[in-house]
Amino acid sequence: MKNFILIIGLGSMGKRRVRNLQALGIKNIIGFDKRDDRRSESVEKYQIEVVSSLEDALSNFKIDAFVISLPPDIHHIYMKKALELNIPAFIEASVVNTDFEEMIIESREKGICLAPSCTLFFHPAIKKIAEIVKNGDLGIISNFLYHSGQYLPDWHTYEEVNEYYVSNKETGGGREIVPFELTWITLVLGFPKRVVGLYKNAIQIKGAEHIDETYNLLMDYGNSIFNLSVDVVSRYATRRLTINGDKKQLYWNWDDNMIKIYDPETSNWDEIKYETISAQTGYNKNITEQMYIDEMAAFLKAAKREGDFPNTLEHDHQVLKVLYAVESSDDNNVIEKL
Repeated sequence: MKNFILIIGLGSMGKRRVRNLQALGIKNIIGFDKRDDRRSESVEKYQIEVVSSLEDALSNFKIDAFVISLPPDIHHIYMKKALELNIPAFIEASVVNTDFEEMIIESREKGICLAPSCTLFFHPAIKKIAEIVKNGDLGIISNFLYHSGQYLPDWHTYEEVNEYYVSNKETGGGREIVPFELTWITLVLGFPKRVVGLYKNAIQIKGAEHIDETYNLLMDYGNSIFNLSVDVVSRYATRRLTINGDKKQLYWNWDDNMIKIYDPETSNWDEIKYETISAQTGYNKNITEQMYIDEMAAFLKAAKREGDFPNTLEHDHQVLKVLYAVESSDDNNVIEKL
């Protein structure tokens, strides 16, 4: 891009987005954060320009795009600013849908790209699994069984859980990961017809005693059922997926760097291997930086009107409605239609 990309928020994700853009050869990056320590760290590590207010950024630089890397409950403030200024914006994972309907209408009328994150959709395993499912290689699919588990205190080992947004009930770690996973699931499969679920505050993580850290969803896709289990209490970070078709079974464990498909005609497991680049220091070894880099590349293309970003604000809004339906299902002891 000719001018500058403004990273709004220089916490963990903001700094990651700086690295992503630099990996793509982008040099004109401005970082905005109100905290002195985050600005200083970003200058030291990445040699970027930093500002302490949005006004400073807008007054002193011509901005081509926003990257909004802030706590989810304040995303809307800067999304609205992007719409006001006709600036395309990338937004990190959503949990709260404040004013989404209003912003969907305005972004559509103005033709402004608001690109909500869909990181796992860019993972090489997910891309291959999507291809296998869409091609019908497994036959008629009966069910999907997927467990996504992490341990919340491991997310930021350099700070206490109560020092950032994952300790708040509305934006809690478990609640955030549900739409993080649902985004790629619904981009591949579409939306379920109805959902029933449970969510719990079971172990009361120190510093996040009030969040719900475990969610279980049963999603009815008509001819198949998706069983999704999400938690932030797993002491070993886990992503495991089983898909049962009438011809073959697919199994993926993100530890293995391969997808396995069982063929009953040969009684063999076929292995589909894939390569990932190393994780950034301090992150789980399976959090490949490549999917974040690819996500930023897709956003830059969309911002320049050279392609469509896979996720839209409309889709993101529907994903959050599934999350809220699960909570309503448990609260009211009902199956929710979507």
